[in-house]
Formats: sequence, structure tokens, C-alpha cells
Amino acid sequence: MRVVEVISNLCRVRRERPIRNGLYTYSESGMVVTRVRTDDGVKGIGWAGAQAGPDRAVYEAARALGGHALGLDVYDTEQLWERMFQPKLFGRRGLAIRAMASVDIAMWDAAGKTSGVPLHKMLGGYRSRVPAYLAGGYYLEGKGLRELADEMHHKVALGARYVKMKIGGAPLSQDVERVRVVREAIGEDVGLMVDANNAYSPLEAIKMARHIEAYDITWFEEPVHAEDYAGLAKVRASTAIPIASGENEYTRYGFRDLIACGGADILQPDANVLGGITEFRHIASLASAHRLPLAPHGSALLHAHLVAAFANGLIVEHVVTEGEGRGGLFKNALPLDEEGMVSPPDAPGLGLELDEEFFREHLVS
Repeated sequence: MRVVEVISNLCRVRRERPIRNGLYTYSESGMVVTRVRTDDGVKGIGWAGAQAGPDRAVYEAARALGGHALGLDVYDTEQLWERMFQPKLFGRRGLAIRAMASVDIAMWDAAGKTSGVPLHKMLGGYRSRVPAYLAGGYYLEGKGLRELADEMHHKVALGARYVKMKIGGAPLSQDVERVRVVREAIGEDVGLMVDANNAYSPLEAIKMARHIEAYDITWFEEPVHAEDYAGLAKVRASTAIPIASGENEYTRYGFRDLIACGGADILQPDANVLGGITEFRHIASLASAHRLPLAPHGSALLHAHLVAAFANGLIVEHVVTEGEGRGGLFKNALPLDEEGMVSPPDAPGLGLELDEEFFREHLVS
């Protein structure tokens, strides 16, 4: 059960129509895919994303860091993480930590397959179904209020009990109107989250929050710059809307500081970003000690396992965006059930099957 091979590859996918949030436009994205193989033939898969360009650095870092897994027992995930996390050599945050995540996740997948147990059971098995929300509401060329309303209404028709939309990419008055139109389209009984993707200053975020409080907002996500802990705390103190943040945070040490600032009601760790499943476990425990729920960012196929595993798991983000023009890295689907819930795959490990045709078609390195 020892690791004998680690291979990382880089894939890139171009969207037919670029999408935009409060700060960024996405036309092409990269995915670093890491696979480990043990001496008894078990294979595990992990991945981490980045935009085209920086994705090359994640790929090169994953190739370098993957060597630390060689020779380890497949269950030695804590030892692997500490081997890889050398701040003086690889940095404390950023792209190298994403590369670590791809290796770490692959190790956990292999461990689950070796045990014959699904990941959410290995980590705690708190539940087998978890709530999910459908995310979208991006800015898109030619997309007006009517198209936005139709999009969000369609998500509800698919069974969503919660939906999320983007703000911060238009003048405040226009975004307030966008929120009003979406609330009208989805009705009063569906939860509505708004996500600024760090687009506002604290004063702008406070002003926005006051304008949209009347629309019963489930949470206001990433209102200010990811490093502005003091500004985040000011926003939280100014509004009754719960504040969610953390998708751009790295390692347990970053979440320690985010929690200490008192700026977040809901934490949004992303295992593909923060360093993998090993580190997500530490963050889940830290959050639990502060009675903070977890609503991870992105990668529903991964985070469905993690939300199901821990008692403070709150909800899974299920991203359904426009302008994709692509399939997915895995063949697995994660459908909403009649109550707007999803169930993590029940096969061993992550329970995911790589779409080899998609993988080869988009392979860069």
C-alpha cells in the first residue's frame, strides 16, 4: 500500500462565451490533475484549478511536490502534508498550496479505495445527504434583467432551494435592481445568496448591504478584499445579513486569522485551494470550536463528501454557469433530489471516474 508513482498533468478549457463576476472575467481555465499509484495497483486522483497562465506554475509545483509522496504508506496523509508544507521553500500561500492540494486529494482518494470506504465515511460520516445551492447569475454580454430572472427561475425549476448570484460588477443601483428582480423571480421561499468576489471597499459593501437587506439575503459573500480582515469585520458589524468568506484563504493558519477578526458568520474553505483534504480537516475542527458552519467554495463532487463528513458542514455549492461550451473532468453527475439535496458518491474514495476523452482533448502538459 505504498505510493510508487505520482503523475501530474495540466488541462485547459476555453469557454465559448466569457463570464464575468465582480472583478474577474473567465474565458479559459486550467486544471492540474494529479494521480498516484500504489504498489498494489490502487490509483487515486486529485486536482486543483487556476487560470490559464498561472496554471503552469501550479503544474510545475505539483510535479515537484508529488515526489514527497513516493514511498509513503497511502494512509500517511498527515506526514505527506507536513513534508510538502515548507514555507521557506515553497511559500505559505498561493499557487504552491493549490499544487499541494492536488497531491493530497489524490492520496486520500487512493486511501479510500484501499479501504473500500467512501471519503465521507472515512472522515466522519455525519450524514449521507447534504443541502446544495445552484450558483450562477454571472454578468454575460447581452444578458439583461429578463435573462437573469429567467436563469434563476430555471434553477428553482431544477429543484434548487437556494440560489446564488453575482454582484459588484455593475453600478450599485443596477446591482440592487438585479437583486430585486431575482428575488421576485424565485419567490419568497427560496434562499438567495449574493457574491461580490472581493469587489467592494468596506464603505461600498456596507452601502450595498443596506440596500439589499429588504430582499431577505441568506448571505453576502466576499464583500471586500480577501486580505482586508478589518474591513470585513466592519461590514459584518453593519448589517443583519450573514457574511460568508474564505474561498481565497490558505491553510489552517489563514483561517485562524480570518476567524480571529470576527468578520465571517460562515466559512467557505475550498479544499482545492487551501491545501487539500488533510488541511480541510484541521479547518473543520477549528471552525467547530468557534461554532462556525462550513459552506465550501466550488468542486461539488469533492465538497459533497466534506460537508457530509462533518457536523458543521452547512451546504454545497453546485456551480451551473453559462458560456461554458464544455463537459467536465469526471463522468459523475451530482443531481439535486426532490428536497434540493445531493448525495456524495458511495463508491470507495472519492468515487469519481475520469472522463478520459475529455482529459485527452484538453491536455496541455
